[in-house]
Amino acid sequence: MLIAVASGKGGVGKTTVAVNIARVFSQAVQLLDCDVEEPNAHLFLRAKKEKQQSVFIPIPIVDKKLCNACGECARFCQFNAIVSLETAPLIFPELCRGCGGCVLLCPKRALSEEKNHIGEVEILQDGNITLTKGLLDVGKPLVPPLIRAVRKNYNSDSIAVIDSPPGTSCSMIAAVSGVDFVLLVTEPTAFGLNDLMLAVDVIRELNIPFGVVINRAGVGDSRVENFCKTQGISVLALIPDDRRIAEVYARGGLVVDDLPEYRGLFVKLKEVILERRN
Repeated sequence: MLIAVASGKGGVGKTTVAVNIARVFSQAVQLLDCDVEEPNAHLFLRAKKEKQQSVFIPIPIVDKKLCNACGECARFCQFNAIVSLETAPLIFPELCRGCGGCVLLCPKRALSEEKNHIGEVEILQDGNITLTKGLLDVGKPLVPPLIRAVRKNYNSDSIAVIDSPPGTSCSMIAAVSGVDFVLLVTEPTAFGLNDLMLAVDVIRELNIPFGVVINRAGVGDSRVENFCKTQGISVLALIPDDRRIAEVYARGGLVVDDLPEYRGLFVKLKEVILERRN
């Protein structure tokens, strides 16, 4: 089973929920940190690195001796990564998505491919948790390919928890597409409601079962709960606005280990998710 923990905005406790759910599984579980621009799940584990993989995407290079400046490659590219002004095309690697279409299309076979390094994937182990995290190279905008590289390490015979990038952009979609269940984390504020509504629209468009966790319950107002009620969305857990939780987070601890009274909340949340899948 593949569970994604996502949120419409950052800072609402998405990673806190993801790592604590992973911790309460008694069997082997994978934790896939797909927030590759700022991965932080490893900060809450005492994990040892076991493996590291470099991730590349192919980008085109031009053989000017073969190129006749027909411009077909530039017309094909939807990302403006190739510009041809009746000369041999100019390639902008930072815009290229590595689809390879221009290479296949070139009538003179003047384009070939070389590797463009975009990041690293690390695999770490902490007890029964296998953490796989992606780390994007500084200045590289190509987030979805690295997220897909992280997800390739998923073992379909096991349970995995995905820590998704925040927001509702293409990076979040790359992280949650095809999962079995999405847990949307929000907070009871006007900003939390606004971004939850955006996230709900995306997940419904993807036709994935989902539920909501309200973090810092007790602050703000009841608009998030009212929205979920009117929309027929299940609120699966309310995590209180407890200063001790923030203190545990600040020192890199896990709530289920340092505050045992909250362990039952995450165990129940895990069980509800598994039941909804079945």
